[in-house]
Amino acid sequence: MGSVEGVSDQGFETRAIHAGQDADAETGAVVPPIYQVSTYRQDAVGKPRGGHDYSRTVNPTRTALERCLAALEGAEHGFAFASGMSATDTVLRSLCRAGDHVVIPDDAYGGTFRLVDKVLGPWGLAHTPVAVADLDAVAAAIRPGTTRVVWIETPTNPMLRICDLRAVADLAHAADARLVVDNTFATPYLQLPLDFGADVVVHSTTKYLGGHSDVIGGAALTSDVEVAARLGALQNAAGAIPGPFDAWLVLRGVRTLALRMERHCDNAEALVALLTSHPRVREVLYPGIESSPGHAVAAAQMRRFGGMVSFRVKGGREAAVEVCNRAQLFTLGESLGGVESLIEHPKEMTHQSVEGSALEVPDDLVRLSVGIESRKDLEADLRQALG
Repeated sequence: MGSVEGVSDQGFETRAIHAGQDADAETGAVVPPIYQVSTYRQDAVGKPRGGHDYSRTVNPTRTALERCLAALEGAEHGFAFASGMSATDTVLRSLCRAGDHVVIPDDAYGGTFRLVDKVLGPWGLAHTPVAVADLDAVAAAIRPGTTRVVWIETPTNPMLRICDLRAVADLAHAADARLVVDNTFATPYLQLPLDFGADVVVHSTTKYLGGHSDVIGGAALTSDVEVAARLGALQNAAGAIPGPFDAWLVLRGVRTLALRMERHCDNAEALVALLTSHPRVREVLYPGIESSPGHAVAAAQMRRFGGMVSFRVKGGREAAVEVCNRAQLFTLGESLGGVESLIEHPKEMTHQSVEGSALEVPDDLVRLSVGIESRKDLEADLRQALG
């Protein structure tokens, strides 16, 4: 577990480069070394040096990442995992028991739904999908005495709906439940859920935090001492941790997060302007559009509106699939948040697991992860893909 002593007053960019990353004491190396080690020599029986006894429990490279991510989210405790899904699983298993209930978005990431419905459901965890932008619906879905977690994405994946974090935190806490926010789309550069009352923040560090489509990872951040103890115990017991090199890759990516997110947002806004005026586009989903239902809340919670854009194509599934297949600079692929732009058909790719459920997504929907390439080149490719 990586812990930080309070929240630094330094700027985000400074913390991204320096938090948890002091120069190596022995060599002065300015980048944390990759401690590719499984075990450590102990000074005496029961006296591991600096608490280092076994790398499943603690590894200096992983600790550097955990401390950095905690500092960026304004959390006291950070935990790194082998994937975003292992982080999600650890959080839910730490906070819930068989017979408990969770509230999830009605357009949650397909992997989250699959875990909750197919894995944790048979284990004894009940769930209710709800429109996270509808506070009355969220309140109605919470079961006092049974609901342990209200799980939120904002923006949601893939419909980019916005949740009022402060209001939902109040609803959850009134029912003695905890608010967990998947902050993968926004990143801590654009949004800090703990500042709005969230208890735990979860990331797929595979995405924007890593930023280069070369690593799989996850993280959970909290300032709740009890939650931190539970997360740390299960992280160690289950062992779904990243290796040192994976931790190092994410840490390297985090150092340029602020710069990359600004470019992601610039490019996304330009493509939204193109899409909103294109005759083949039925609807553009992006919280930065002033007329979108969640714009005002997003503007109050977020620094900018992110690099994810979804849109619906006139002509249904066949037209949407055609757009995806015609793209050339946009790579047809799953995942998001890398420096390269991606395009996908959620219904048949990232959200196939929600087919036939309340979370099923429209078949005319296309999702873009807008990268940091030349804006004019992205615009040209999107125009030709639309035809």
